[in-house]
Amino acid sequence: MKKLLNGLALSLLSLSAFAQPRLPKGYYWDSLPNGLQVVVIENSKVPLATIEIAVKNGAYTEGPEYSGLSHLFEHMFFKANKDYPDQEKFLKRTQELGAIWNGTTGDERVNYFFTFAKDSLNAGLHFMNSAIRFPIYRQEDMAKERPVVDGEFQRNESNPYFQLWYNINKKMWGDLFTRKNPIGDHHIINTATPEKMMIIKNKYYVPNNSLLVVCGDVKKDDVFSQVTAIFGSWERSDPNPHLKYPIPEFPPLTHTDYFIKESSIAQTPFIMYEWQGPDTRNDSAATLAADLFSTVLGLNASKFQQALVSTGLASYASMSYQTEKYVGPIIITLVPNPMKLKECVTTLEQQIALMADENYITDEQIADAKQVMKKNKIRQEEKPSALASELTYWWCSASLNYATDYFSNIEKVTRQDIQDYLKKYVVNKSHIAGMIINAEMNKTLKPADYFKPAN
Repeated sequence: MKKLLNGLALSLLSLSAFAQPRLPKGYYWDSLPNGLQVVVIENSKVPLATIEIAVKNGAYTEGPEYSGLSHLFEHMFFKANKDYPDQEKFLKRTQELGAIWNGTTGDERVNYFFTFAKDSLNAGLHFMNSAIRFPIYRQEDMAKERPVVDGEFQRNESNPYFQLWYNINKKMWGDLFTRKNPIGDHHIINTATPEKMMIIKNKYYVPNNSLLVVCGDVKKDDVFSQVTAIFGSWERSDPNPHLKYPIPEFPPLTHTDYFIKESSIAQTPFIMYEWQGPDTRNDSAATLAADLFSTVLGLNASKFQQALVSTGLASYASMSYQTEKYVGPIIITLVPNPMKLKECVTTLEQQIALMADENYITDEQIADAKQVMKKNKIRQEEKPSALASELTYWWCSASLNYATDYFSNIEKVTRQDIQDYLKKYVVNKSHIAGMIINAEMNKTLKPADYFKPAN
């Protein structure tokens, strides 16, 4: 029976991998026999082309022994490969192509992109192919890059916001914290080996776990033809990596916890609340309500802003939601007025308790928030090279259909949908709340007397 179920899961995955997705006008999709999905975005605003490849890798694939190594792998991507056997040759080639390049690592995606003149498309595809398929992990390159990656971690640690986020998430995710922490672990980063890099590559850097997007002043037929010729021999993994190495389910948070962290770098207090929110596998409708509600709270006219910022209780207050395939976090971030800290905390708690009430937000505010989201989308589309990155994010953490239907579905979200989301995930639900504050303010303001769970 187990073999039968595994076989059925693999068959369903194969069917979904080759199903024609819905795409916006000017977007074209195909899938190579090896499982590599390809999207071409024809956009001739400027005579440039962007090649981006995304891999379903990142923090969520990392147990404790690999914490932060997806990020290190991203850095090593731009070092050496079979065709450019040292970084000097690699960088020289980027200069010859006139390329702008970068990569990012998140919870559920690692992506790499090159932008260059459209006439360099074929050369750019070959360049990407060399980097993604044939990396060389030299000891001397790793010795140089480990401190760079760890240095990013150390710079983050000098930020009180990061310190607070880090400590909240350790409590939120428990034993699975490494799977929500892309920045990693100092020791694991500083002791990483080429052998570990190859393990990551062989597990996840396969065509049937990747999406290649080509965007810009290009023609789809030409791109598909070139991609097939260049990437067609890339060997697939059977079964798909996420069937072979399944992501563990994050257990639901069963208690509410508050803590105060003293830090000399916190010149002013920071407050953060976090809940486990919806994800695109189990409750995609609520992910839309979460995005829309967060936008509503950002409006100056919202009760949230009026109660906290307009009154001078806080200089900044926001609620955010991160769309993910595995439990997207909901976060409130607050920079309180230190002289009104107790009143600020009390007011914030009152606002959270009221959020699911029928009249907490208005239909007019919902309509305004939808317009804000549309305008932000239009501004993003003014930069064609950004379209690829947006699409690969949705592909990794949702689906291409989710991305295409996003704004039409946002239009359908009602006040009742938002109330249902808040009742299910936020109001009276277990959460972690933290405050970071310096020792002098902690002693004077005594937040432990009132920054604690309600009885």
